[in-house]
Amino acid sequence: MSSSFFDQAITEFDRALRTVSGVHAALRPSPAKEIADSELSQAERDHAAALMRVNHVGEVCAQALYQGQALTARDPGKRRALEKAATEEQDHLAWSAERIRELGGRPSLLNPLWYAGSLAMGVAAGALGDRWNLAFLAETERQVEEHLAGHLEQLSTADARTRAIVRQMAVEEGQHRATAVSLGAAEMPDPAKGLMRMLAKVMTSVAYRV
Repeated sequence: MSSSFFDQAITEFDRALRTVSGVHAALRPSPAKEIADSELSQAERDHAAALMRVNHVGEVCAQALYQGQALTARDPGKRRALEKAATEEQDHLAWSAERIRELGGRPSLLNPLWYAGSLAMGVAAGALGDRWNLAFLAETERQVEEHLAGHLEQLSTADARTRAIVRQMAVEEGQHRATAVSLGAAEMPDPAKGLMRMLAKVMTSVAYRV
């Protein structure tokens, strides 16, 4: 095997370790950086921390999905687009982890499991070809947008720091979805969308608590 293969393998393994262990550093400042923290009740802080734990799990899964899809993408241009989106998702990962700590919460104890399952799904989607690879990505991002919109409805209106992070994440998830569509994503069949929605519901319900 070539040295480039081993170099890539080492890079991807390092990325996986950083994602699961929560040591990613954001390349961009958090949207909450210039916003003062608010006086929140303990219940509001606990709920916000749990919602951000769900979002953090979503970003762990996104890293694994993008990694698996980029590894199997046929077209170099599409692979670069996936890698760019993954870099932006790394910022989301770091922002979420930071806010969880500020709220006195903790990341999900099941992050290694979430990562492994999502990596397998990303590789499987990529193996179907670029159109279906991108279709899976576009639908994933669409459902993430829905989850984030729901979180904005649930968060205290006084919690400006958390809300700023969630809003920016939602904007960029929409951009990633639009990128996937512009690159030629197919339309996922309704049964597949339903299955994805069911799996996402299980993940979010468990991640809220564990």
